[in-house]
Amino acid sequence: MEIQLGRGKTARRAYGIDEIALVPGNRTLDPSLADTKWRIGNIEREIPIIASAMDGVVDVRMAVRLSQLGALGVLNLEGIHTRYVDPEPILDRIASVGKDEFVALMQELYAEPIKPELIEKRIQEIKEQGGIAAVSATPAGASKYGEAVAKAGADLFFVQATVVSTAHLSPESVIPLDLAEFCRSMPIPVVLGNCVTYDVTLNLLKAGAAGVLVGIGPGAACTSRGVLGVGVPQATAIADCAAARDDYYKETGNYIPIIADGGLITGGDICKCIACGADGVMIGSPFARAAEAPGRGYHWGMATPSPVLPRGTRIRVATTGSLEQILIGPAGLDDGTHNLLGALKTSMGTLGAKNIKEMQQVEVVIAPSLLTEGKVYQKAQQLGMGK
Repeated sequence: MEIQLGRGKTARRAYGIDEIALVPGNRTLDPSLADTKWRIGNIEREIPIIASAMDGVVDVRMAVRLSQLGALGVLNLEGIHTRYVDPEPILDRIASVGKDEFVALMQELYAEPIKPELIEKRIQEIKEQGGIAAVSATPAGASKYGEAVAKAGADLFFVQATVVSTAHLSPESVIPLDLAEFCRSMPIPVVLGNCVTYDVTLNLLKAGAAGVLVGIGPGAACTSRGVLGVGVPQATAIADCAAARDDYYKETGNYIPIIADGGLITGGDICKCIACGADGVMIGSPFARAAEAPGRGYHWGMATPSPVLPRGTRIRVATTGSLEQILIGPAGLDDGTHNLLGALKTSMGTLGAKNIKEMQQVEVVIAPSLLTEGKVYQKAQQLGMGK
């Protein structure tokens, strides 16, 4: 339904995760029978949750531990861990600096060149410890370091930007990354994102994406919506992009997962994303609270170091428990931020969904609350995750 904003402009109503609720069906299911397995590329995981490629969330140790627990962590190849041989003192500085000095410090630290040998080293460290080596870079970084990533034996490559599309206009002096050619040339599955619309999702799928990330600017540590005004509320974005996935599957017989990325804090958020059509989710803030997280109780956006237009804030998330507690329990908190897998299984049991595909089919109702997705930081405050 279109709404007239004024005589020359109409808008479509869109919904955020906090504005919807899930409706129990005619049956229930013992949570132990709920099957949460999913597949991305040629990798099957027990838990449809991915840790964001953010420097305060995933390092080598976190990537390995997430793999051991049945989930997945993505290492940022353009961050601290590939710029410094020993990132620990750098992470200490980020955690200790005051708010007024934060952006300047980040710009200084991220001015250190990325070292291709460290890209290979980090991937090999994850593999040697038995972890799944999922890594991330911007389109420009993918073009520059794709060969090194493949050589090092990574398992998955996430090509991520605030907004990504197959139709990118640039100055004549700049050659944009051909996403279709990149997917064809890489010997490993390539996940593309981020996007929020049906048409762009369909184009990314046709380009050869092994997965598509959905979400622009809703995250607690991301300020793109405030700085750029760009984004679509997550519930609507997921449903639109999932429709593209389904149409692509009908046309080709090739099922490609859709991953909700950003603004997800609790188990309930994850459940609602899957009910809207997502196959899995990518989260940052909840994992940044783990004792094993490299951020020392802080979480920050990866666009903060930009020398031209810094975006992404640093929030104090504190440390609330181990990674195992946060992911699979036992929960030490009752606010929905511990035992995320248990929350998903219990919700599936309550709704009578035996697997992810059935969870995607449950009834959803509009249930507006005082919290809107555009104010994720308010929700973070309620959970003690922000200032």
